Amino acid sequence: MHKTKSTIHGKKAVLYRVLPDKKVQCTACSHYCTILNGKTGICGVRKNINGQLWLLVYGKPCSVNTDPIEKKPLYHFFPGTKIFSLGTFGCNFSCEFCQNWDISQYRKPKNIGHDLPPEKIIDYCTEHNIPSIAFTYNEPSIFFEYAFDIMKLAHQKNIKTVFVSNGYMSKEATERLFGHLDAINIDLKSFNPDFYKKVCKARLEPVLDNIKKLHKAGVWVEITTLVIPGENDSKEELEQIAGFVASIDKNIPWHISAFHPDYKMKDRDSTSIQKLNKAYEIGRKAGLNFVYTGNVHSSEYQNTYCQKCSNLLIQRTWHTARNVDLLNGKCGKCGIDIPGVWQ
Repeated sequence: MHKTKSTIHGKKAVLYRVLPDKKVQCTACSHYCTILNGKTGICGVRKNINGQLWLLVYGKPCSVNTDPIEKKPLYHFFPGTKIFSLGTFGCNFSCEFCQNWDISQYRKPKNIGHDLPPEKIIDYCTEHNIPSIAFTYNEPSIFFEYAFDIMKLAHQKNIKTVFVSNGYMSKEATERLFGHLDAINIDLKSFNPDFYKKVCKARLEPVLDNIKKLHKAGVWVEITTLVIPGENDSKEELEQIAGFVASIDKNIPWHISAFHPDYKMKDRDSTSIQKLNKAYEIGRKAGLNFVYTGNVHSSEYQNTYCQKCSNLLIQRTWHTARNVDLLNGKCGKCGIDIPGVWQ
């Protein structure tokens, strides 16, 4: 990063409104935090400094890896490829089951992290022929300006961009993503507003709205639900989630992921294979063409089959994928188009 004034506090944010008495309102996510001078919003990384909002983690990701794209998880977007993945400290949710809580709930991010300005990331991906970049590990909307600058440069080099998100972006952030974001996996954690309020310290409605908006805008959308025993695993709630996804588009992939005890939910049991299989059946009964189980070493429901003739197209084992009979985005047997972004 260049040694300009922006390095003192990160970088001045774009998504905010100026209020009287040196207050600001952050417009990056649906909390719309009103922030007093010298304080941060709920996420801990957007700080009011003398009546201006600054992003403290700009150019300073704390987690950087090159992952299989299946790990995001994205199964219908460039399968079998690598994706450059980065995340920062902080989050706008406080999920009691968070598996990245050590970074998402950390609230003192100043001057901690890798030195990775957008240009450096693009150069690395270009040099190593990495076709896409994921903003992941924590919620990307809280470091929106950093992600957005990377996205603009990425598209200049024909590099695709991905959010792995809780879907709580503000209206302002969501609309800015149109034309810049290629794919998103959104966690639909529950269909119960009380679950979101109690467990995540957030609201359900903005998540549902953003799923609809992003799909309508042409962003490739996949949905993940972490199935937590005793919390969101009832037949009725899983039917509600599957029905909602199907009502938007029956070709949206739904990933049903197994819960493992972590953070503040270490007293819960892991999700059983039987429970995941029942959720799979619920998704299929709702009319969803592509339902996948994840976070388990069972490959029974991780493969992609043709929605018309059930021909095996892509075979998966954990986070590896093998093209069996997907030819230029079409089923090799019946020739029907398979929904997704394949090349």
